[in-house]
Amino acid sequence: MRIIDVHTHPIFSDIGRSDAGIQKVIAYGRAHGVERMIALGDVLHYGTNPTEEQLVKLNDENGRLQLRHPDYFVSFCYLNPMLGERAVMGEIERCVTRYGVRGIKLEVANNAAHSCMRHIAKAARTFNLTVLQHSWSTTHIGDRKHQSDPEDTASFARRFPDVRIIMAHLVGIGYRGVLAAKGLPNLHVDTSGGFPEEGLIEYAVEHLGADNVLYGSDLPIRELSVKIGSILSANIPAAAKQQILAENTARLLNLN
Repeated sequence: MRIIDVHTHPIFSDIGRSDAGIQKVIAYGRAHGVERMIALGDVLHYGTNPTEEQLVKLNDENGRLQLRHPDYFVSFCYLNPMLGERAVMGEIERCVTRYGVRGIKLEVANNAAHSCMRHIAKAARTFNLTVLQHSWSTTHIGDRKHQSDPEDTASFARRFPDVRIIMAHLVGIGYRGVLAAKGLPNLHVDTSGGFPEEGLIEYAVEHLGADNVLYGSDLPIRELSVKIGSILSANIPAAAKQQILAENTARLLNLN
């Protein structure tokens, strides 16, 4: 089966900061059948609220992956919505024109329900990009200012129905996240983050449809064999597994 990983951090901490390190990441991915990786950047390198200058450094580093390995990496642009419209639009235009990024990555600078998300919606519309929003159930975190519960990400999708959005971390959002995303055609869920939970993939496919679930690992934080295995071992049709592992991401990001 084809595999495209929609949620990876090839550069993370001290990993991937040399050509040799990136070649190891590529070899590791190919050994597991991963034909493309969506590179999201070392998004917490400067903490939760990066400045404009710090974003430029992170996005240059991540964007160069796609320029140097266009047959393997697809880069997203990391943005901080709290910096305002001018900063958001300036950086996304720079990333699109210089690196050809295919999407926007959001982490924990703000809650997805914050009004500043209108800047992200404008950027996504202007350049026809998909937005990947870090999401997690804060029942065990408690940081409502920065962390986005699944309902917050769903609220973002509901406010901007013309924007394609990926709610990250199926294991982190759990059954609660699946129900929050249900009925929102512009909202997709990726399978990254956390150890596999029996029945969760099946539940997501049942309630969201296989075409709204995307395979993601969260490499290097998670092992590819474990995350891929959670899809291959799920009690769903083979066609649904292929949709999740590659076809949905290829369609969403126009990679075919």
